[in-house]
Amino acid sequence: MNKAQRTRKRKIAAALMPPLLAACALFGLTTGSVSIPLREIGAVLLHGSSSEHAVILLEVRLPRVLIGLLTGACLAASGAILQGIMRNPLADPGIIGVSAGGGLAAVIALVLLPQWSYLLPPAAFVGAFAAALLIYGLSWDRGASPVKIVLAGVAVNALLGAVMNGIMVFHSDRIQAVIPWLSGGLNGRSWKHLGFMLPYALLGLALTALAVKPANLLALGDQSAKLLGQRVELQRMLLLALAALLAGAAVSVAGLVGFVGLVVPHAVRLLIGEDYRYLLPVSAFAGGALVVVADTIARSWFDPVELPVGILLACVGAPFFLYLLKKRSHWR
Repeated sequence: MNKAQRTRKRKIAAALMPPLLAACALFGLTTGSVSIPLREIGAVLLHGSSSEHAVILLEVRLPRVLIGLLTGACLAASGAILQGIMRNPLADPGIIGVSAGGGLAAVIALVLLPQWSYLLPPAAFVGAFAAALLIYGLSWDRGASPVKIVLAGVAVNALLGAVMNGIMVFHSDRIQAVIPWLSGGLNGRSWKHLGFMLPYALLGLALTALAVKPANLLALGDQSAKLLGQRVELQRMLLLALAALLAGAAVSVAGLVGFVGLVVPHAVRLLIGEDYRYLLPVSAFAGGALVVVADTIARSWFDPVELPVGILLACVGAPFFLYLLKKRSHWR
């Protein structure tokens, strides 16, 4: 594929993402145990109609769809950033421990300090950022190589997971509210939860615009970036902090939703290539669309049981990732 064809393909993909996201959002609003016609959604949202479905739409589905959009966008953008700065297709906020740091902070807030649960989003960010700093420090040896960061992240992920399990064992009487959160899901999420995560998610997604140039340069390799005058370690640290902010915002409300940050950037990269001017925004849109569609399926296809979206994404994401791995046999 020549450069002109690649550029045209990127522009087409970028142009299709907003209408695709809107279509997925409408799918989430109309579909469920109670079907709501499109015309009724328009009447409620645009004209304030007080139909019999207005409460379901405004108080249940709309905040849930918006949270799903933000969760998927944050996780996909975080995964795309981590994969770029580490030059490793396995880099993902869930696999390398960033999400586990936010998860541990959230478990502490929910189980040990329930009176402070309203501080869950900033606590999740602090936990994710602390995990990122720990991983970075453990991998430092006159520089932090991407391979060492991934290896340190896997170890930290296992350690933090063990600590989370230990807390739940010692406080088994308080874990009922935590178990659905650990599976990753949007059940019961409301405007209050959207208000929790919205400032952090919007800030993180806005800052991705500043991550495009350094991510493109770091993807070339440390030596090439240094020859181009870049402060490699500082930029990697700042991008890690941004990835932690995005992962923490998602984890704080949706729980440990996996595979979005791993699979979505891969699929987008196969479609449009490595350029972060397109890769980051398209990944964010695609991640939001995926989580909304998966959550809608999880709550409507298994009625009366509501399957946590994290379980569905793991069941679908793992085989898809193995397919990508098999198809792209040149990965090492």
